[in-house]
Amino acid sequence: MFIKNPEFKISAVSPKQYPTDDLPQVVLVGKSNVGKSSFINTLVNRKKLARTSSEPGKTRQINFYNMDDKFYFVDLPGYGYSKMSKQEQVRVGNFIEEYLQTSQNIALIIFLIDIRHTPTQNDKLMYDYIFKTNLPCMVIASKADKIAVTKVNGYVEDLQKVLNPLHDLTFLPFSSERKSYTEDVWEAIEKILLK
Repeated sequence: MFIKNPEFKISAVSPKQYPTDDLPQVVLVGKSNVGKSSFINTLVNRKKLARTSSEPGKTRQINFYNMDDKFYFVDLPGYGYSKMSKQEQVRVGNFIEEYLQTSQNIALIIFLIDIRHTPTQNDKLMYDYIFKTNLPCMVIASKADKIAVTKVNGYVEDLQKVLNPLHDLTFLPFSSERKSYTEDVWEAIEKILLK
């Protein structure tokens, strides 16, 4: 898919702030430093559409990015943000849950996980939560450039064994450095959006 004019639309913390145009929404979920912003920027070939930060946990709102009026990428705040106060964590957790439960336009949830690490307890809880929503879901193993190309598929399979032993979800590697994975990801997203 070629996106000509991707644009940041709005940051929201409650349903009354969500876009009202009924475009399908592709939701990005993952740990604070897993690379959700880099994922968006790489897919649309922009350096600074989604703001990346060297400090995890900077995103404290739900960010909506309009993709040529075809759909939105929706970037949820990352979990596992140790520098956030307990009170702030609860507040952010509540509006994430509210969004996932009330938005009528979620077409796909993309769960990003670091390819190099065994899923943590938090990862497993989030994965189970997403799985129980019964919404279409795929798992992206990010930061694939951090390991040898020849080992990438093995690492992806290991993640799938831990999280999805039934192999009924799509698991794909991704790297904002190696653009070679981008086409496969777009193909998988299009398949869901064009259903």
